[in-house]
Amino acid sequence: MLTALLLTAGLAQAQAQHEALDDGFKEPLQHLEFNPGLDQREFERSTLGALNVYDPLESWNRRVYHFNYRFDEWVFLPLVDGYRYVTPDLLETGVSNFFSNLGDVPNLFNSLLQFKGKRSMRITARLLFNTTLGVAGLWDPASRMGLPKQSEDFGQTLGFYGLPGGPYLMLPLLGPSNLRDTGGLVVDFNVDSSVNLLNVAAVSSSHPEVPLLKVVDERATTNFRYGQLNSPFEYEKLRYFYTEARKLQIAE
Repeated sequence: MLTALLLTAGLAQAQAQHEALDDGFKEPLQHLEFNPGLDQREFERSTLGALNVYDPLESWNRRVYHFNYRFDEWVFLPLVDGYRYVTPDLLETGVSNFFSNLGDVPNLFNSLLQFKGKRSMRITARLLFNTTLGVAGLWDPASRMGLPKQSEDFGQTLGFYGLPGGPYLMLPLLGPSNLRDTGGLVVDFNVDSSVNLLNVAAVSSSHPEVPLLKVVDERATTNFRYGQLNSPFEYEKLRYFYTEARKLQIAE
C-alpha cells in the first residue's frame, strides 16, 4: 500500500513538472532560434559595438600592437624559454619573489595615498616578513601567513581620485595602457628608485643585467600571450578587457 502511494505521488509530481515546462519559461533555450549561416567571425563582429573604448590613436596603437606581437614571438618568448631552460625552478621562484617584494614599495605608497589603512598594514607586514624572514624576499613566507600579494599603482590612485583614464594607449613592449596609467608608471618608477630598497635601484644603474632580469622575469610570470584569443578581433578584445579590468581594480 505504501509503495503504491509513493508511486502515485511520484507520477503526480512528474506530471506537475511537465506542465510547468510547457509555459516556455523553464527551458528557454529550446525556443531560441539561431542563424545557421552566421559564422564565428560574423558573430564576433556583431558584438564589437559593446566593446567600444575611446581610442583616438587607434591607427598608431594597432601598429604598436603588431610590433609587440612580433617582438613577443621572435625575441621575448624565446628569451623567456631560454631563461626557464637554464634556470632551476627553485632559483626562478626566488628571483620572482625577490622582484615581487621590491614591488611592494610602490604598492604601499599607493595604498597610503588611497587611505586603504587595512591594506597598507598588510603590505607593510609583507615587506617586513619577506625582507627579513624571506631573506631579502627570495622566499615568500608572508603569503603562507595569510598575507597575499596586493597590487596598487599610481594609475589606480589617480582613478581613485576621479581622474578618467583618457585615450587608450598600446605601449611598446609594455602592452595595454591609457594616458592616466602611463603617467602612473613614471611615478611608480620614481618611487621605487627613490626608496632604493636593498640598494637594487642604485646597483641597476651600473649593472644593466639586473633590470634585464626583472623584465624577463615579469614576462615569464605574465600568462598572456599574443594570439591566444584565437580571434581576428584580439586588438578590440584586449583593449576592452584592459579597460574594464582597470575599472574593477580602481573600485576595489
